[in-house]
Amino acid sequence: MIHDRYSLAFKLYPYERNADQDSATPVRHPVVIVGGGPIGVATALDLGLQGIPVVVLDDHEGIGMGSRAICFAKRTLEIADRYGCGKPMLDKGIVWNLGKVFHDDRKVFEFNLLPEEGHKYPAFINLQQPFFEKFIVDRVRKAQAAGAPIQLRGKNRVDQVTVRDDHVVLDISTPEGTYTIEADWLIGCDGASSPLRGMMGLDFEGRVFQDSFLIADIKMLNDSFPTERWFWFEPYFKSGASTLLHRQPDDVWRVDFQIGWDVDRKEEMKEENIRRRLDAMLGPEVSYEMVWSSIYTFQCKRMERFRHGRVLFAGDAAHQVSPFGARGANSGIQDVDNLGWKLGMVLKGQAPERLLDTYDEERTFGADENILNSTRATDFITPKSKISHVFRNAVLDLAERHAFARPLVNSGRLSVPCTYDGMSLNGEDALPGPARTRPGSPCPDAPLGDGFLLSQLGNDFVILTINTDAPDTLQEDGVTARHVAVRSEDDTSGALAERYLGDASRAVYLIRPDQHVAARWDRYDETAIRAAMRTACAKD
Repeated sequence: MIHDRYSLAFKLYPYERNADQDSATPVRHPVVIVGGGPIGVATALDLGLQGIPVVVLDDHEGIGMGSRAICFAKRTLEIADRYGCGKPMLDKGIVWNLGKVFHDDRKVFEFNLLPEEGHKYPAFINLQQPFFEKFIVDRVRKAQAAGAPIQLRGKNRVDQVTVRDDHVVLDISTPEGTYTIEADWLIGCDGASSPLRGMMGLDFEGRVFQDSFLIADIKMLNDSFPTERWFWFEPYFKSGASTLLHRQPDDVWRVDFQIGWDVDRKEEMKEENIRRRLDAMLGPEVSYEMVWSSIYTFQCKRMERFRHGRVLFAGDAAHQVSPFGARGANSGIQDVDNLGWKLGMVLKGQAPERLLDTYDEERTFGADENILNSTRATDFITPKSKISHVFRNAVLDLAERHAFARPLVNSGRLSVPCTYDGMSLNGEDALPGPARTRPGSPCPDAPLGDGFLLSQLGNDFVILTINTDAPDTLQEDGVTARHVAVRSEDDTSGALAERYLGDASRAVYLIRPDQHVAARWDRYDETAIRAAMRTACAKD
């Protein structure tokens, strides 16, 4: 740590005594969340906006030190937009679509992450995690003012959990002593080291990669680099085996050096040694201020299961991947997106408890996909043998001259949302439409008049019709699907047709509350839609 720039700014939920501490018997809550970081607070926001009472417990009083996660993907911003906090993130963040890959002192190639038009949000923004968290908490405060039953309890440390058949008991320490509460459902969002996971005797399975990476966040006093992602393999400035450069808001830049496994971490963390690497990279003419630094190791791990009876895990508490590719916080927000509507329906009596088993099914599938991609990136960035190093460099040399080799270069292929192919909630696919909108896929955005399609989807089931009709609502066994109708004349850019129709002239989609496609057809068929709704709610 060089400068405690972020934690001083955002003490978001300072300790306050709560009524549970004065109760003679433990108070029972529908949902308790352990961990007040971005995943825990986003989960509370999702549930609270549904009217479900939720308590968040955290042993701190706000955001931890350092920028940590900085790359937030389009899908994360779309989810945040559905929660009502996407715009301030976009306004504060640094938008980027272009990345460049270098080998030594040569540019190998560049890439555009979002070459097509017609999306409300960009491929990525760079935004320090403390700001991301603050915008979520700001939205929670507005929701609380409007009546959302969300409690954020700082300096409430969970010391022990006891899991019963139908609830969980939590023993909690505060600055004013201890107390006990109960929860119908407990969600662990307490990070990679997860004390909750440890209390339950659960662990990760996976790999630790033998290499070390030094992060330095610096505030540059002159604007020397464009707003792009730059990645060097074997950089000419010799500051590490690889180096990554990203711009963040407020003229802060993230530099990530690959420094090797057999290093003295205490020595490497000295400011003079960090500056030595930075000076070699930036040159003597660049002035900068140190903001924050850390050393980390690549890890690709996950829990065997994300649901353990009445306890569910999300985010880094459930899975870990290397930072290259920006899959950590982004995949955690996708956990929230998946879990929130399912737990909400169970608590409202609209779906059986086995719907929560599909959270484990779908998000372990997503975690495995992220771990696979992250492992491939790590193996490319850190070759494990002389021959793999020769092969890696040969690919880089080819990619500089030949387009066919560029997909083989892996400097951390960036996060994309998971498509739940073959999962149990997927219904019928009776439309010969585009593969990108098949059942299980997240809905791509598209312009509609003065707005965008995704602004009309989410939070409940939707029957989306294109160039055909349907009733305003459809109810099936206590669950209501509302109708969103679109005509060709609304699709002035042609993006909707390209993304949802393909060669078809009309289409009907059943969209889940998390904006994933549940099923699709070439015409309205009430019987088929009712069957798909039951499947999507785990009722069949």
